[in-house]
Amino acid sequence: MKVFVYKGYAVVVMLRDEHCPPHVHVDGGRWSARFRFSFWHNGVELWDVVPQGRRPALAILEGLRQALKQRVHLARRIWWSKLRTLCLEQQLWDWQANSVVERSSAGRRVYLIESAHYEEQRNLTRLTLVGAAQGVEIEL
Repeated sequence: MKVFVYKGYAVVVMLRDEHCPPHVHVDGGRWSARFRFSFWHNGVELWDVVPQGRRPALAILEGLRQALKQRVHLARRIWWSKLRTLCLEQQLWDWQANSVVERSSAGRRVYLIESAHYEEQRNLTRLTLVGAAQGVEIEL
């Protein structure tokens, strides 16, 4: 499903056989790229470009990344409404750092994410944490 077009390049969320993490695809003809986005922060990053030897100019890739940052809310809405996952379940949430972490750090309050839901209207993510007295609301 098309999210937007940037300088003739369609930025899309694939709806069939898609996988985590949340990302969009760009077909550049002789190359294709994927950009990751998140439901717990507003960052957008280039994931990969194939084939590597036909990689476009950095200015094109950075322009695509910046354009996606401006439209990430729309990408989230499409991903959530069609795929029904935020790709956060079974990851660890660090309560002090307010972030998803790879592994527990000694002395930190880290909880397993049991479930995650996206509220499109408010651009808000809700996390249910195993063993925590309350959940987490993340305003994006």
